[in-house]
Amino acid sequence: MNEPTDLRRLRGDRTRRAVLDHAVQEASVRGLDALSFGALAEAVPVNKSGIAGLFGSKERLQLAAVERATEIYTEHVIVRARSADRGLARLWALVLAWTEYSRARVFQGGCFFRTVEIEFDMRDGAVHDAVVAAQRSWESYLVHQAQLALDAGELAPGTDPDQVAFEINALLNAANDRSVLLRDDAVYERALAAARALLAAHGADLATLR
Repeated sequence: MNEPTDLRRLRGDRTRRAVLDHAVQEASVRGLDALSFGALAEAVPVNKSGIAGLFGSKERLQLAAVERATEIYTEHVIVRARSADRGLARLWALVLAWTEYSRARVFQGGCFFRTVEIEFDMRDGAVHDAVVAAQRSWESYLVHQAQLALDAGELAPGTDPDQVAFEINALLNAANDRSVLLRDDAVYERALAAARALLAAHGADLATLR
């Protein structure tokens, strides 16, 4: 008897997820270019032709990995911060969630997007565009929360939300990079202290930044 279509689709979805969950971990350490059907087949219970059938090309595999990494990132950073009120509280919750996401090595190589941004920054093409889109989405969310904080009077008049988001993102990225390179967990506390000072300089109440 032939396997029902729904069961085949469910099995295919599970296989695809298993491949991608391994792929994003590998890419966070070695980059997206290091991904190959053969190497993945050695690491997951799917043969090379099966993986090729799921993705069709290396570029489609890379794009799928970026999409899966975005889902994981959203779960560990964006969703975890949503319990905080929008504005300054949400902005600070995002800082804390991002720090924990990097510190806990949700991705083995630290932040997946830090690895692939550097890998694809000077390239053109669909993968570069997908990485850019993910980064812009994150940065725009930081800007939005900073703007809401400004509108609510939680930041001083004249504060530039784009600048606040840029500086916060720079601090988080620096903490991730130095932690990975130097194996130094203390950089996260330094980044949090710097982010507090940054927001306080823009009029934020330090009592809310805990």
